[in-house]
Parts: sequence; C-alpha cells; structure tokens
Amino acid sequence: MRTEHYKTIAEEIAAAIRSGALPAGTRLPTHRELARERGIAVATVSRVYAQLTAAGLVSGEVGRGTFVRDQSGYSGLEPRRLPLPTRVADLSFNQPLAPGQGETLRRALRELANEGDLEALLAQHPPGGREHDRAAVATYLLDRGVDVPPGNVLVTSGAQQAIDVAVAALLAPGAVMAVDAVTYPGAKLVSTARHVELAAVRCDADGTDVDELEALCARRAVSVLYLMPTVHNPLGFVLGTEHRERIAALARQRDLMIIEDATYAFLESVAPPPLQALAPERTVYVGSLSKNLATGLRFGYLVAPDHLLSALTRALRTSTWGSPSLITTLVTRWLRDGTVEKLEAERRADAQWRQAAAREAFADVDYIAHPAGYSGWLPLPEETRADQVAACLAEHGILVSTGDAFAVPPFAPNALRLALASVAGDRLGVVLRQVAEAVVRG
Repeated sequence: MRTEHYKTIAEEIAAAIRSGALPAGTRLPTHRELARERGIAVATVSRVYAQLTAAGLVSGEVGRGTFVRDQSGYSGLEPRRLPLPTRVADLSFNQPLAPGQGETLRRALRELANEGDLEALLAQHPPGGREHDRAAVATYLLDRGVDVPPGNVLVTSGAQQAIDVAVAALLAPGAVMAVDAVTYPGAKLVSTARHVELAAVRCDADGTDVDELEALCARRAVSVLYLMPTVHNPLGFVLGTEHRERIAALARQRDLMIIEDATYAFLESVAPPPLQALAPERTVYVGSLSKNLATGLRFGYLVAPDHLLSALTRALRTSTWGSPSLITTLVTRWLRDGTVEKLEAERRADAQWRQAAAREAFADVDYIAHPAGYSGWLPLPEETRADQVAACLAEHGILVSTGDAFAVPPFAPNALRLALASVAGDRLGVVLRQVAEAVVRG
C-alpha cells in the first residue's frame, strides 16, 4: 500500500468530521471493519487513525473504540479559555486563595521594605538558592518525613521547573519513564519537550498497580519512575506503606531513579513515609508552595541525593537558575514565621468542605477524590462523551478538564477532572450541580 493511500483516507475522514457529516461522538469503524471496507491492511488503518488522533479529530479508547472528538476546543491538554466576562466558573485549574491573603502580602512587603536587606534582593542568587533559603525549606520538609541537610535542597520556580530539571538531569532523549496511566499533564509536556518516552502503568482510585509496574520494568528498559504517591493528581489516592516499600525495592533491584511529586501532599495530614525516606539515594523529591500559598508565587523545590546535585544544578543554570530573589525571600520568611503552616491548615479545612459539597452534588454518579483534595475525578457513562460535556458546559460559562489531558496512551479515560479550589464557596454547590446535570443529560 502506497503511503499516499493512508493519507488520502485520513483526509477524507477528516473532511467529513470538519463538515459535520461525522458529528462529535460518532464511533468510527473498528480497525478490522475499516480495513475490510476499504480493502486495506489493518496496519494501514492504524496509520489513518494515528494521523486523525494527532490532528485532534478523534480519540481512541482501549476496549471501546475510536470516537469523533468535539471540535469546539474545550477539551484536551491545551483547551480554549473563555474570556473573563463570559466565564461563570473555572473548574479546570486550581487557584486556592484564603480571605485576607492580599493583606498578608501587603504587610510582608512593608516589612521587607522597612527591615530587609533590599540590596540583597537585587543581586543574583546562586542556582538552587542561598544556604539559609535552602535551610528554611529543609526545616519545613521535616514535617513531610523528609530529613536532609540544606545542601540537598534546590530552590526552583515552581514544581513544573523542578520536574523539568529532574527529567533533564536523569533521562537522555529516547529513554523511558514509567508513569501512572492517569498523571499530571505537566509531566506529559516535559516528556514531549525532552523527547522522553512515557510508559503507562494502570492505576485507579486505590493507587498505582505495583504488579503491573514490576511487569513493565521486567520487559522494558525503564530508567525513571515518576509518581505522586501522596494525594495523586487527579485521582487523589494515597499509596499505602506496603506499596511504597515495594516500589523502593523495585527501584533498587532495577537500578531505577524515582521522581516523587509531592505538590499536593500537604493536604494529607497523616501520610505514610515518602518514597524519598525509603530510597533516598535514588529519589528526587519535588514540590512547591503554589497550592499552599498562591499559584502566582512561583516557588518550588527539589530534594536530591549528593551524587545528583551537580547535574541538577547544571540543569537549573540552563533554565532560570531558581526562584526570583524577591519571591524566595517572601516565601522563606513565611516558612519561618508560621504563615505557611497556618495557611496549609486553612487549605485542608477548605478542601474538606469543598469535597463535601462535591459528594453531595455527585451523589447519583460515580465520583473519585481524596477527602481533603482540591480535585475530583468524574468517570462518565459509556454513552456520554467527555469532550461533548465540556463543550456544553463551556456554552454556559463553566470550564472543566477532560480526562484525556491527564491520560497516557494507550489509555484514554472517558472522564472529567474538576478543580474545586477556584470557585467562590457560595457558588460552588450551584456550579457542581450544573456539572452533574450535564453529565446525566449526556
């Protein structure tokens, strides 16, 4: 079969989708059905559907088929944004803020202006931060079960930069990183930019399937594990101690490195030991204070063993060196004076309240979340398409994320991910009931 043939078929189907002849939600023929219908090889059909998937026109779901996607643009990894005047509620991104935080910032800036060494804020800090800034983070992490000297902490501009730096330092282009089949979209973006292959491991509300992870590592040359064992984003699970110990033992057995993303770990007040404590010599522990304090304060950190510090510092130097000096000074001040601890307690209480509202709104449908998490996972009935629900809600000013933004092929969950932190509390229940009604209507 000539190369042009599969392109011709793909372009024909694409034209039918764009014209509306194949509307959103249409289930396309199976690979074998289309091969028989067109008189082509099944492998050629795979190339047709791969081209349509890459163009964002269809989505394939293991065991369910290939479906025409809604073309309004409100689904996927980089969805359209509604302009503020028409945006009723944004359930696609978590931006938690507590009442009075603006005044907290105002007061801190005044104190810095009156008491701080302003000239020090104008000087370039070393990549990874100054010693006393690293010490503030190291002290804070003691309550997370991470006990390291300040020299093993590097300050970054948020967790996203920390993940990028870790991937750059640990993986060569073409290497394989194992991740949960449903994972943080930022890790997917980093893998694409760094030309790293992601290998998906099945997971559910109970956590990562460690048996499948072990089987994957036995048959593939996996180099790194990227995991969120404490308050997973978006499923909210907390891996138990036994599973963590098995993962640490597997990493040693297979000589694997671990990137442990602990961005939402502060929402779990009583968690098992982090992977970093179980396998400190092969774990890069990543986190931020974006959800604890404010997303606009791009402050994160990574904790690494001695033998990786040079490579990670070099990777930092090639990006933005670390967090800006003013933000670092503000955040470490709040770490020391108890502001972060106070705000984290408020966040946990707020998240618990929001989850209670969500469970009430979704009492009649399947809903998965951590009891004190800021996110919820809403699996949809087979006849209901996530992209179509997202488009319908956008027409009413409500933004949500679709499951494919978090999925690693070949997995393609038909689900919505809801970020609960950004909607005002007095409107949250109403908004969530609108989402529930849209799901039921399909």
